[in-house]
Amino acid sequence: MSDFFQNGTITTLHDLGDRSTESYEDALVTFSQKRPIGLILPSLYSELGTEALPNIVKELTRVPYLSQVVIGLDRADQSEYQHAIDFFGQLPQHHRVLWNDGPRLRAIDQRLQEAGLAPRELGKGRNVWYCMGYALATAKADAIALHDCDILTYDRSLLARLVYPVANPLFNYEFCKGYYPRVADNKINGRVCRLLVTPMIRAMKRVVGDSQYLAYLDSYRYILAGEFAFRRELLNDLRIPSDWGLEIGVVSEVYRSNNNRQICQVDIAHNYDHKHQNLSLDDATLGLSRMSMDIAKSIFRKLAIQGTVFNQETFRTIKATYYRMALDLVEAHRDNAIMNGLGYDIHQEEVAVELFAENIMEAGKQFLERPMDAPFIPTWNRVVSAIPEILDDLREAVEEDYLEFGVDAGGSRVRAC
Repeated sequence: MSDFFQNGTITTLHDLGDRSTESYEDALVTFSQKRPIGLILPSLYSELGTEALPNIVKELTRVPYLSQVVIGLDRADQSEYQHAIDFFGQLPQHHRVLWNDGPRLRAIDQRLQEAGLAPRELGKGRNVWYCMGYALATAKADAIALHDCDILTYDRSLLARLVYPVANPLFNYEFCKGYYPRVADNKINGRVCRLLVTPMIRAMKRVVGDSQYLAYLDSYRYILAGEFAFRRELLNDLRIPSDWGLEIGVVSEVYRSNNNRQICQVDIAHNYDHKHQNLSLDDATLGLSRMSMDIAKSIFRKLAIQGTVFNQETFRTIKATYYRMALDLVEAHRDNAIMNGLGYDIHQEEVAVELFAENIMEAGKQFLERPMDAPFIPTWNRVVSAIPEILDDLREAVEEDYLEFGVDAGGSRVRAC
């Protein structure tokens, strides 16, 4: 059971009792009659062979309220795409697999490249952006959830609680972000959020002064959660970051286009575990090291847009203030771990803090050298304005792939849905 305390500038929806998954689902079935509900799953092909995704799909087969499931498939050749169609074919809901590496979707991407409107980098941001475009093109869902495909502790109650706030017609929320505790293998996880984002935001509040945006970011209990839900209208004007600042970038974009009363966060799981990234001490282009720099630059960029002036001395002050705050939080997390009988490696935690402190300086340096660098993918509104037929073409390409290659492992044509 969670607490009921409201802190920050957005609404927090807690798990206060024992409401059953079936009760949520019954309500969502009713909501879906007026506001159809969809789900986006950005996936690597390799995730089909993990422990997590087969269980996620098994759980989704029991979900009664979904009108659409959109799966974005990255790093797959033709045979792997066909295997993915077979793999996801057990879903009873209408679903399609976007073969992002296939010739048809590559051709669409090339058209957008020539117009200067395509994602600049491969990765999750690009995958999510195309899935959002397909959701807009088909208009089968008005309330749409998105979650990762590597959740080891997944059950369908997570999805029900995640989408409920944007599906309920009595609520006014346009965007909802999930949160949860990150505890597994007898230790506290979530290092980037605990040891970088929270102390960096609070350090910047002290250095740059009062900021509604920083207060907003600090309101999220787990701002790097990859699970969120939104109403479809939001997708038209949402700029998706193409780098590893996806989660920070999305909540920043939501802040730009919505009143805080239209934004909430919801407790979606009693525990959560997924695959873990390496700290990558020796290569700043990989793992949590790369992620930490992309996140820092994303926040610097947003503050600069709002009028904050940065220079090298500012970043040195932010680094020093961050470092002291982060070390204080290490002690707080240690005490929390001891209180709950969990293991805690102070040395490894402080190694992470030292890396993140250096990366804040490096991110600041890169920001000053390339202040106009903008990794955001254009909004779908802009893309459609430039190429009015693009969403229809995207939808047709996905359908043509499905019709041409939709053969299951036994050689039979997959059933239409």
